[in-house]
Amino acid sequence: MNLSKRAPVDLLALVFSAPAVLACSIVGDISNVEMVESANLIVRATASGYAVPPDSSGLRTTGVPDSRIRFKVLETIRGGVLPEVILPGYLSDRDDFNDQPAPYKFVRPGGRAGSCFANNYRQGQPFLLFLKKDRAGQFTVNWYPLGPVNEQLHSDNDPWLLWVRGQVKKLKP
Repeated sequence: MNLSKRAPVDLLALVFSAPAVLACSIVGDISNVEMVESANLIVRATASGYAVPPDSSGLRTTGVPDSRIRFKVLETIRGGVLPEVILPGYLSDRDDFNDQPAPYKFVRPGGRAGSCFANNYRQGQPFLLFLKKDRAGQFTVNWYPLGPVNEQLHSDNDPWLLWVRGQVKKLKP
């Protein structure tokens, strides 16, 4: 394509659309084993409600939301014991199960656009959260782009949960 012959409007469209194409990409393969080894804390937790609700505008972002969701920790699989975790996100009335076979090597559908992380959670439903501390010392799931760091679980015997428990047992104490 000869850019010098393109109309100015076409050039602007090309420039402004480029970041959207590059917004969600990684170099290399996603390693679920590396995720288990690198997480500071892995918990099975239920999304119990908003700690900080979204503003009244109704606008939602694929980036990091201002709203915060409270998760009741049901089980600590790796790391210290916490009664709850609060993470940026939105509550949804829809399930967002991973459509890949376990063990997952890719984020659930809600995280496949924009920021590379799913940020919707169904209230009352269990999730497996891989947490790391950010620069401010707060736990986050936004540390492994396109990785299955916050997957919704089908049950207490979900194949993804069972696989992660097995990987944690293989780690040296």
